[in-house]
Amino acid sequence: MQATRILPDLQASLLCEEVRQEVNGNLFLIGVVNLIRLPQLPLVAGRICVFNRWTAGIGEFQQSVRLIAPDQTTVLSKGEMKFELRDPAMSATNVIFFGNVKFETAGTYYVEVLVDDVMKLRYPVPLVVQPMPGQPAPETKA
Repeated sequence: MQATRILPDLQASLLCEEVRQEVNGNLFLIGVVNLIRLPQLPLVAGRICVFNRWTAGIGEFQQSVRLIAPDQTTVLSKGEMKFELRDPAMSATNVIFFGNVKFETAGTYYVEVLVDDVMKLRYPVPLVVQPMPGQPAPETKA
């Protein structure tokens, strides 16, 4: 009996500033983010991308990506996308774009990646406030 559905593995997930496609179809990632450094808060990020590569599955799937605030409950942004894998040796690359994300507090944010409501990965993205070179440090509230 041949399998008709196998939940895929998440091969990679990266938070980036931008993802672009070359003429030959290859993707290139710009500004892979491991730490968000902002000069002040609040600040609205015009665009954030999450690059996901899925493999080793068979069937049609729904990917969900969420950006979670430091309180670990507030969803700042969410994106969903359907994709299909017809053979476990194939892969699917999905890019979710979050626009106008408002960061109000410093702390650890989280990216959550799910497939068909099954959590595959949750990773931290620290946000720190650091003034630009030559600028005074922001005042803190007492």
